[in-house]
Amino acid sequence: MSATAPTRYEQLADDMAQAVREGLLKAGDRLPSVRQTCQRRGVSPSTVFQAYRLLEARGIIEARPRSGYYVRAHKRPLRAAPLAAVPRPEATEVAVSALVFDILESTRDPAVVPLGSAFPAPGLFPLDELARAGTRAMRRLRPEQITTALAVGDEGLRQALRRRYALQGVPLAGDELVVTNGAMEALNLCLQAVTRPGDIVVVESPTFYASLQALERLGLRAVEVATDPQEGVVLDDLARLLVQHRVAACWFMPNLQNPLGALMPAARKRALVELLARHGVPLIEDDVYGELYADVRRPPPAKAFDQAGLVLHCGSFSKCLAPGYRVGWAAAGRHAPQVLRLKTMTSLATSLPPQLAIAEYLAQGSYDRHLRRLRAALAAEQQRTRRLVERYFPAGTRVTLPEGGYFLWLELPRGIDALELHHRAMAAGISTAPGVLFSADRRFTHHLRLNAGHPGDARIDPALRMLGRLAGAML
Repeated sequence: MSATAPTRYEQLADDMAQAVREGLLKAGDRLPSVRQTCQRRGVSPSTVFQAYRLLEARGIIEARPRSGYYVRAHKRPLRAAPLAAVPRPEATEVAVSALVFDILESTRDPAVVPLGSAFPAPGLFPLDELARAGTRAMRRLRPEQITTALAVGDEGLRQALRRRYALQGVPLAGDELVVTNGAMEALNLCLQAVTRPGDIVVVESPTFYASLQALERLGLRAVEVATDPQEGVVLDDLARLLVQHRVAACWFMPNLQNPLGALMPAARKRALVELLARHGVPLIEDDVYGELYADVRRPPPAKAFDQAGLVLHCGSFSKCLAPGYRVGWAAAGRHAPQVLRLKTMTSLATSLPPQLAIAEYLAQGSYDRHLRRLRAALAAEQQRTRRLVERYFPAGTRVTLPEGGYFLWLELPRGIDALELHHRAMAAGISTAPGVLFSADRRFTHHLRLNAGHPGDARIDPALRMLGRLAGAML
């Protein structure tokens, strides 16, 4: 199995996006006409149209009626958090589970518009193909596979994962990879492998609420580090925390962080890994959104720069291929033996049929084609949702501009209590994820995470209009 090379239109789009990043094409510049681009690049009109549509889906360009395509002028994205939201340097006892359960329980009703959901629309995934792949794989199941897959996971799936790691420039040791019951088991096992009750763990600010729940369950304390909405963890602040505290581990999401959508540049990932290595601090890398980038090439994980075996890299198929199958994994570096022991002592094994179905699907060569379609759909919907937020929400609302994924992080005007807005929205059949979920000390009181992963859902537009009106009424 190998990742397919970019198509001609993807390569053309990548070249033009690079020209925008380098300032060769500036906001407001008109792109060459389709005919001009065909002549210059030696490609067909359909290739140019596909490239322009891809750039439009990424929010890099916009079409103007009867005028052509132009480099899009963005509002200034949310950068540093306001002063009141700067994380405190002290360790915090974590107690968020009750709030998380109360809010998330209210979003399970399918009649509720899922703006607060953590998952994209199920219709985006090749569930029928996966079912057929599973049927074929189970027909070929050998009895000995049932026991050889215990703890570590199915060898066919592990081989497929190792090949994908190798394509990212991350060669794995043969015994480093452990298949788990989703990414959450992988992350929890890794956290347990490198900490003891009472230890300090550095998390992003804001951070994914499930990481806070994991710390709470294990009796760990959180220290939050400032996180830039575009480029991830602020390394200077992290360096000060590592000196100030005896840190047992860091739990970060360098690729398309939840909830911000931040994508840490490769150079900063390298610097992060080197900084932690100097202090001997393990990094638990949550990379469940890494395949949902909006660019042509996959951003490397932090693990690609690990020379000391201190990066415990965790992934899953839940957000990119098979929601509900609960197949994840951990590539835990020097801590892999301890992770495997913990896996054996807790769940012992991951269900074999879902593993076989995914391994069979990967072997048939459709995965990368599916990912291209998924990325394009999510990028287009994310940009569309952002425009609707800009249109409907009160003046002073700021919204992030992620480079992939399907979340948007909103900073509302200070007079709006996001938790109260959530309750009012739920009364209207609309879920949200208020910012207080994403901090150990519930600092993000006027922030929201919105799910932009439901293209084609006719309820989204009126729900955003209603949410904007409810927010405006609270000022």
